[in-house]
Amino acid sequence: MRILGATVLVMEGLTVSFGLLLAMSSADTIWLWAGGALALLLILTAGLLKRKSGWIIGSLLQVGVFAYGFVVTAMFAMGVLYAGLWIAAIVVGRKGEAARARLSGR
Repeated sequence: MRILGATVLVMEGLTVSFGLLLAMSSADTIWLWAGGALALLLILTAGLLKRKSGWIIGSLLQVGVFAYGFVVTAMFAMGVLYAGLWIAAIVVGRKGEAARARLSGR
């Protein structure tokens, strides 16, 4: 579960970073800083997924990525895509952990 979630967050952070390149020509400086902070938080949160708080922060950041669509319109689509991948990582990860627990006899 952790590996899938971390992969989604890191790739999402890189996507937001590339979105900053699109925003540089039209957005104010404050929105560029906000996008940079969002990208950095996404990447750093991948390391927090050992705890429940990391999953909560990651879920909140999904809203931030979608909201960044008001700065870069393409981020609306990316926000929906990555939110779907985030949910899939949680669902598939839980199923994988349950199957591993059954195999180990716990």
